[in-house]
Amino acid sequence: MTRRTPFDDVNDLFDQLGEELDEVGATLGGAASAAGTVRVDVLERDDEVVVRADLPGVDTDDLELTVSDRQLTIRAPAAAQTDEEGAAEEHRYHLRERRTGGLDRRLHLPAAVVEEEATASYDDGVLTVVLPKRTAAEEGTRIDVE
Repeated sequence: MTRRTPFDDVNDLFDQLGEELDEVGATLGGAASAAGTVRVDVLERDDEVVVRADLPGVDTDDLELTVSDRQLTIRAPAAAQTDEEGAAEEHRYHLRERRTGGLDRRLHLPAAVVEEEATASYDDGVLTVVLPKRTAAEEGTRIDVE
């Protein structure tokens, strides 16, 4: 069983608030607000945390994943849209709902994980990150009292 602190509850609240603000922004602002929004599922199992993120059209070479201090960061730079000659294209959009900007999403993980053993795969536009959970023995350093 993982111990929770009041700070975990605050972090969870901020994560939830951020997700709700993303939804409101996407609804009110259309594509401009939706750019950079990444839809994710975070699943906790007995021995691992699994994160699935919808990233259609993202090249795996552009993905940057980092995990540190119970926080997973998913990043990809904005892709420049160019024509066949390599010049930047200019268009007059009538409707634009598809994400075209870069993305940067940080997720607070529900448990401490073994960062060095994390794995990731990307299939059909869905990124799956598997993060093995730390055991109780690995979660901290015992300090003896003299």
